[in-house]
Amino acid sequence: MKLTKLLSTLALSASFSVAAMAADAPENRAVLFGETHLHTALSFDSYIFANRNSPDDAYRYARGETIKHPAGFDMKLNDPLDFQAVTDHAIYLGMLPAMHDPRQAASKHELALAIRKAKTPVERLAAFQNLFPRLNKSDTPDDLVDNEVMASAWAHIIEKANEYNEPGKFSTLIAYEYTSGPDNQNLHRNVFFRGDKAPALPFSRIMSPNPEDLWAWMDGLRAKGVDTIAVPHNSNGSNGLMFKTEKWDGTPMDQEYAATRMRNEPLVEVTQVKGDSETHPALSPNDEFADFETMPYRIGVWVDSEVDGSYVRQSYLRGLELAAKGAGNPYKFGLIGASDTHVAAGAFDEDNYWSKVGVIDASPRLRGSVPLKKANPDGSKYNANNFQTWSASGLAAVWADSNTRGDIFDAMRRKETYATTGPRIKLRFFASENFDANILTSVDMVKKAYQQGVSMGGDLSVAAGKGPEFLVWAMRDARSYGLQRLQIVKGWVDNQGRAYEKIFDVQCAGGVAPNAQNRCPDNQAKVDLTTCQVSANTSADELKTVWRDPEYKSGQSAFYYVRVMENPSCRWSSWDALRAGVPPREDIAATLQERAYSSPIWVN
Repeated sequence: MKLTKLLSTLALSASFSVAAMAADAPENRAVLFGETHLHTALSFDSYIFANRNSPDDAYRYARGETIKHPAGFDMKLNDPLDFQAVTDHAIYLGMLPAMHDPRQAASKHELALAIRKAKTPVERLAAFQNLFPRLNKSDTPDDLVDNEVMASAWAHIIEKANEYNEPGKFSTLIAYEYTSGPDNQNLHRNVFFRGDKAPALPFSRIMSPNPEDLWAWMDGLRAKGVDTIAVPHNSNGSNGLMFKTEKWDGTPMDQEYAATRMRNEPLVEVTQVKGDSETHPALSPNDEFADFETMPYRIGVWVDSEVDGSYVRQSYLRGLELAAKGAGNPYKFGLIGASDTHVAAGAFDEDNYWSKVGVIDASPRLRGSVPLKKANPDGSKYNANNFQTWSASGLAAVWADSNTRGDIFDAMRRKETYATTGPRIKLRFFASENFDANILTSVDMVKKAYQQGVSMGGDLSVAAGKGPEFLVWAMRDARSYGLQRLQIVKGWVDNQGRAYEKIFDVQCAGGVAPNAQNRCPDNQAKVDLTTCQVSANTSADELKTVWRDPEYKSGQSAFYYVRVMENPSCRWSSWDALRAGVPPREDIAATLQERAYSSPIWVN
């Protein structure tokens, strides 16, 4: 249905002051790691692949308990999470269980009968793809929708989120996924509520496929005292639509659009199981680390996704360009990671990976990392799918005043967040005109950094003739591999409004200095693919530095974010191959470098 846009005055009255949310002692904030994107049996594309894990199971897993994979094996975290949100699809919420329940009218639908007959992985996949024409519709609700069933499932999600919420120990966020995907082009968002209440039904694609209508709904809730934020995800599969330079209807973006989008979407999910969305080699040809976990397809199909408009770093540059033209910056967002698991349990570790979907990718042969027992008719050795492009990723990290629902939400709103591809790397990032000369050795370094500058997600104004200075501090995950380098990624516009990017290595493991090309020398890190053992001449448990941009020009409008990188290690597909006693697949990367991405700091 079409929604009437709210008046801009209503939107302005609902705006938030970041300063008003700041803690009295922000240096006491703690980093919390959580999962912000997962699906249970209440999601149509989870249930159809034999997942029967409930929101209860998802929360038990997050707290460190063992639950079962749809294929029957155990799933357990090495360390419990600090917070979690269950984000089942609003579209057809609870409808697949209803189709399998003979007491429900939905079970009599002809499509339900076909779905129930699907038993093998191939049959289940075909039944899932039969839903695509309905998912891609953009008109009124169809005959698969039962609002009573959906409202009941949504009430259950809210009930379980409130039941498992333990302030100070383990926090939950009421949430769901808004699933807009015309022609398998991903415009999905996860929507999070700050408090313990939510409307009787979530806003879904059935109501409108246009994210601008979702924002109007969110603004309406906010005017009633119910704050929400939406987080776009998996932009690499959006076919260029996620970060366009025009509105949904094709008209130019303007300041009102930028303000509305940023009020409702202060964060973006940069990494998840369906690959990494930071950047792409075609967009960042001078970034030797750009080709990382590149998933080239749209959602659920083998159709290539347009690169232009689908990646985060380019959107940051576009935001600067739009702002330089007076249209505001609609892409001034922070970053988080998540898994997008559809088995209620994220597989965050390369050496303990179960992919995403359920019974169709539960084994190395099914996900294409180990050869089939018998070759395909065309002679190919591996199962024909695109699961081998998926990732053991990722996690959301927030710097919150406490482990409570409200404080985590507030950290997300002020963008004091970062993403990791799985390891629990700890990362701090600050900017200032001038930090104290001895700040790195000060016992109250973090307190001074907050006093003298701004943290990740913030804005820094520098006086004419001065350039920004940055404090970066990263600590390794004790369960993962040593750190190799700290990088700062810069984007800026010149006085003609043209955008550029550059990567600076700002500290290297082993105490060596970056070279004249702003790169750390090769530390000879090696991975033995026959054992997955890692060796390196140098690695670091901690990297910490203060760096001033040597190329900053007075008055320049720019963004900066941190990319901290581990030494190379075995990718999940190589672990699969090692356990099967076969060589890693030659046409995919055998190793990877796990990493974390900070939210940017914007200067001027």
